[in-house]
Amino acid sequence: MSFKRADRVSDLIKAEITNILLRQVRDPRVQNVTITDVKMSDDLRQAKIYFVPMGIDSVADEVKEGLKRATGFLKRELGKRLQLRYVPDVTFI
Repeated sequence: MSFKRADRVSDLIKAEITNILLRQVRDPRVQNVTITDVKMSDDLRQAKIYFVPMGIDSVADEVKEGLKRATGFLKRELGKRLQLRYVPDVTFI
């Protein structure tokens, strides 16, 4: 049974994003966010990152805004940590 490369890269991105959010992002709006899944396009150019805030039943607008503000930092850190030709565009859902 073979796995697609997009599936392997999505698992790697999920681990790296979780690590970056826990250790490097200092925004208090995104401190209690759990990354549940990452879906990659087949060409590895788009990454849809699914998240859930811990301890909150609904997703607050401030959590979405905090993740939107941290997108550039997260993309830059992924570029440093991953050995990919192109860093995928990150979208939080």
